[in-house]
Amino acid sequence: MCGRFTLTADPADLQAAFNLAEAPPALAPRYNIAPTQPVAVVANNSGGKLEFFRWGLIPSWATDPAIGNRLINARAETLAEKPSFRSALKKRRCLILADGFYEWKKAGKSKTPMHIQLKDGAPFAFAGLWEVWRAPDESLIKSCAIITTAPSTFMEKIHDRMPVILPPAAYDTWLSPGDLPAETALPLLKAFAASKMKAAQVSTLVNSPAFDSPECVKPV
Repeated sequence: MCGRFTLTADPADLQAAFNLAEAPPALAPRYNIAPTQPVAVVANNSGGKLEFFRWGLIPSWATDPAIGNRLINARAETLAEKPSFRSALKKRRCLILADGFYEWKKAGKSKTPMHIQLKDGAPFAFAGLWEVWRAPDESLIKSCAIITTAPSTFMEKIHDRMPVILPPAAYDTWLSPGDLPAETALPLLKAFAASKMKAAQVSTLVNSPAFDSPECVKPV
């Protein structure tokens, strides 16, 4: 799964990397983004604008928004079948912006936090799905989930799953505003090139979602 990530990139770099329609506002660097928090996304109906959605997808048919706490990730292998995700796969896709993510490497009973990035440190995009949920007071909550897949040869040494990182060449297809058939969408959801990734052991401070500081990403 992917349960924590980072976004510290400069807004100008984000605009260039994702061809945003306008420069995003100055963003506070985030070193430990956790589920239920706002995350930066580009949705397939946004016209290339940056928005902030709640991390943890709340299906439109849900009666309780707490279901989103369990739907932070969506398995690529079953998206087209799961009621929580199949409509979003067809109609509501997004890029979830990041420049690193955490995974915990198991060794016996211990778990070591690792910070994983692209080798050049550039920002990248997770493949995501999004939904709109209408609350009883008629307010709307936009939420999203990160798609995961089987690990690359690089990631399998750390964990048995990894988030889908889309290559820039796939952005236009993934963000197409109309319906996208599963036979077009699903082939995009594969492990990112192992040769382009790096990882560093970091402090266990990152274990607490309440801790958001540069110390989270400092190699130990």
